[in-house]
Amino acid sequence: MNSLSPLFSLTGQVAIVTGAGKGIGRACALALAQAGADVALAARTQADLDAVAAEIRALGRRAITVAGDVSDEANLDTLVARTVAELGKVTILINNAGGAGPNSPMKMGGDEFSAVLAWNVTPAYLLIQKTAQAMKDAGGGAVVNISSVAARYAQKHFSAYGAAKAALNQMTRNLAQDFAPQVRINAIEPGTIMTDALARVLTPDRLENMRKTTPMGRMGQPEDIAHAALFLVSPASAWITGKVLGVDGGVEAPNF
Repeated sequence: MNSLSPLFSLTGQVAIVTGAGKGIGRACALALAQAGADVALAARTQADLDAVAAEIRALGRRAITVAGDVSDEANLDTLVARTVAELGKVTILINNAGGAGPNSPMKMGGDEFSAVLAWNVTPAYLLIQKTAQAMKDAGGGAVVNISSVAARYAQKHFSAYGAAKAALNQMTRNLAQDFAPQVRINAIEPGTIMTDALARVLTPDRLENMRKTTPMGRMGQPEDIAHAALFLVSPASAWITGKVLGVDGGVEAPNF
């Protein structure tokens, strides 16, 4: 009987992960390295990147860091160029940078609304565009865009963020058509994940209520998203593209 382990191996692969300094991005970077990939780490804070890079090198994998804002296109060019020059190629892209808080539909102006849309969608689009040829040159590649359940939930005060992530989902589906079969492009919709940012606003009562209303009986961890991302970039998902995977503990409505 043949082993299934090669289907989940990333030996010889090179990944770019944005928002890699903390939370979901850090977890994704470490999971990819544990599966055998070398990783280019991108985020705003150099100290965070250095810490993750040290963890990856301790696993015996190579890591480089590129500090900067993904909204700066020149920084994206640097990220891709350095990855190819220093790690040899690009075969995996995790577009994790993004986010936004709740908004008042009576107070948020057009510039702020546009900024939320741009922050969550444009860098992902540009990085796919900028890595696609390198992935094709390397024999193929895989992209995972980190979206949110906010893309499909109907809830108050999330018109900007929800619209942005819904746009990211549809962009994922469309670009998957453009770049197949050489490059596969999928997305993950995380549910409520226990990150440092969430922990700061959780009261004990709210946390308990969220656990009770989650079918799986617990909060999500960054590693839950990282393991789904690992599947979507591995050979095990070779016939999957243009799909949005909900990783949400079974929650089908807002429970925050």
